[in-house]
Amino acid sequence: MDSASISSTPADLLRAAGIKVTPGRVRVLQALHGARQPLCHGEMEAQLGADGAAALDRVTLYRILDSLVACGLALKAVDTRGVFRFSAAGTPRQHANHIHFRCTDCGGVFCLKAEPPPPPKLPRGFRLGEVEFDVRGTCAGCSARERE
Repeated sequence: MDSASISSTPADLLRAAGIKVTPGRVRVLQALHGARQPLCHGEMEAQLGADGAAALDRVTLYRILDSLVACGLALKAVDTRGVFRFSAAGTPRQHANHIHFRCTDCGGVFCLKAEPPPPPKLPRGFRLGEVEFDVRGTCAGCSARERE
């Protein structure tokens, strides 16, 4: 399976990303996909505690979130208070060839229909591993709240 469709289940997305499907990862990914805005660790912990299933311990939740970010299924951004916020990213390859806008107020991550600039020419002996390009500012929702 090259890429997962929007109708894919969390388990399908995890398999497509090449990581083990566990009940905890499925629950966290479902919560991220169902969230209206990026969630911090505490909000995620509260949401998972309210779903009636057994609670995930704090360290396990951190590890799951980090594994989802590492495989490209979740995005991690820091808000203006220095709090990490997580949001669903879809499929790993979905975010490879465009720029992201990160809201400094809510921590939201938005895909922009713009290609990133070409990577810089590196000195002899250097080898490029990865390039990430995002812009930061205030999203439309947060800007509207500021005007009120």
